[in-house]
Amino acid sequence: MRIAFVGKGGSGKTTLASIFTQILQAQGVEVLAIDADINQHLGMALGLTASQMESIPEVGNHLLPLKTLLRGHNTLIPTPAVMVKTTLPSEGSHLITLVANDPVLSHFALCWGANSFFMRMGGFTDADMGVSCYHAKTGGAELILNHLLDTPAQAVVVDMTAGADAFASGLFTRFDLTVVVVEPTLKSVSVYQQYKTYAQPFMVPLVVVGNKINNATDKAFLLSHCGPDILGYFGVSGWVKAAEQGTPKAISSLEADNTNLMQQLWQRAQQYPRNWQKYWEQGVFFHNKNALSWANESVGMDVQPFNDPHFYQQIKV
Repeated sequence: MRIAFVGKGGSGKTTLASIFTQILQAQGVEVLAIDADINQHLGMALGLTASQMESIPEVGNHLLPLKTLLRGHNTLIPTPAVMVKTTLPSEGSHLITLVANDPVLSHFALCWGANSFFMRMGGFTDADMGVSCYHAKTGGAELILNHLLDTPAQAVVVDMTAGADAFASGLFTRFDLTVVVVEPTLKSVSVYQQYKTYAQPFMVPLVVVGNKINNATDKAFLLSHCGPDILGYFGVSGWVKAAEQGTPKAISSLEADNTNLMQQLWQRAQQYPRNWQKYWEQGVFFHNKNALSWANESVGMDVQPFNDPHFYQQIKV
């Protein structure tokens, strides 16, 4: 079960993604947390140390090793170097499972606690400044999600880059549920409205979680703009304030109302079982679209034949 957290910069999406992850972990759910935000703050929000995060490579800055592992013995792809971010698995590809000895996880993920993994796409390097966009980093997340065999009982929580930037690729279709974190401001609501407009043609389920809610007026404002998409409201939190001031507490001490909201979010996600046929058809659509737009020219060959459009029928989760 894949859940993306999105929203305007500063809305609190990273904070809520980390809280959601910790609550699921405490409940015994197997979790893969992926930091795909340019600011790379999810690990810190989860309570990981700098040395822990530095112990794993930044996926977005080590794409060739990732592609080599994912390609496996896939004969449709001549070399790992020509794999692009929209490539789907076919016969011979490596399919990632949430176990510690999985080759991709053992190389790129931190085994965090008894049942959780953490991966980071990475931020800009000196070589990127002025010449690269962040989509090059999130392409790693797209490849991972394309090759991931997660079950409905497992959670993949992705902290996405701020705003509607995810729609610059097919990454937004790789999730079972998108959580739009919205503050009671017009700017924040406008990001939600963008997301909903872009997502609707592709039948991407989304819910709104109101954040930084102080009073009934804030709730009424969001209700008037987001209506039935609102799942609930995350209230002012001493737990969050303590964490932001460097004195984090156990997730068990999070306020009851906020804990219940995160549990409702997990229950809502369970209502959206993956339609593998739709998921695969959308993946093929964006792969072919990218091929004609930039990928063929970029790698010097036609990458459309890299995908077997019927491979999803062999997947057993």
